Amino acid sequence: MLPLLKLASDGKEHKFSQAVEELANEFNLTAEERNELLPSGSQPVFNNRVGWARSYLKQAGLLESPRRGFFTITPKGLELLSTNPVKIDVSVLEQYPEFIEFKKRKKTKSENDAQIEISTGQDSDLTPEDSLAEAYKLLRSALESEVINVVKEASPSFFERLVVDLLVKMGYGGSRQDAGKALGKSGDGGIDGIINEDRLGLDVIYIQAKRWSEGTVGRPEIQKFAGALQGQRAKKGVFITTSSFTKEAIKYVSRIESKIILIDGERLAKLMVEHNVGVTTVGIYEIKKLDSDYFENE
Repeated sequence: MLPLLKLASDGKEHKFSQAVEELANEFNLTAEERNELLPSGSQPVFNNRVGWARSYLKQAGLLESPRRGFFTITPKGLELLSTNPVKIDVSVLEQYPEFIEFKKRKKTKSENDAQIEISTGQDSDLTPEDSLAEAYKLLRSALESEVINVVKEASPSFFERLVVDLLVKMGYGGSRQDAGKALGKSGDGGIDGIINEDRLGLDVIYIQAKRWSEGTVGRPEIQKFAGALQGQRAKKGVFITTSSFTKEAIKYVSRIESKIILIDGERLAKLMVEHNVGVTTVGIYEIKKLDSDYFENE
């Protein structure tokens, strides 16, 4: 992480692929070392390590992505370098609230409801199966964070298409063509579009989509949407945003007659990953066990 942050210390935009090559040269890696692949065979190990370094530095607010595939250093990153750190590891990143929040998102409940933190190499009591499961959760959390950051940088029209793709993948709207015709055509007050709840069109759902990079969606925005639903004599709506909702907004939808589902940026990213919107599979690991039934009639 330290060499990567130093590489960005000139304040310029750096293309990730070029940064990988520059660091490989800095470390004097051999061709064999550069071509070593992950066990899945999906990516060179070194590219993967540099990618994780970039991801962790971004989570701590030391790097940022001005556009897709590029990164720059932030004032926080420059400030850290000014202290001449010997190295940058997780313990260094934990001084930043953003990274602590990222680590909190990686926590999950085990089967006995105990809190287990994603393994960072210090846990020795985890079984191999547990380690794989925790590693998967870490990968998933980092991917969701990356997904929502890219979505926030997208254009409003692209965000609208993304919403269509997601809803269709989730089983709403019939075909993508039908859903595309419905969304973005209403323009009625707080309503951005209408989509079928089922493939037969027995009921419809009204949509409001807000691509916000900063700030939160408050109760007034939700009230406006609810009022628009009443104007259409509709009782079902989905409000999707890339940011988050205030407590007042969440409390408000729990009290009104209309059924309004709130999807914030975090949940949006989870749904996108779950339904394979904007993500692709790079490797599959099968966990197998002995088939005792096979040997019973030995």
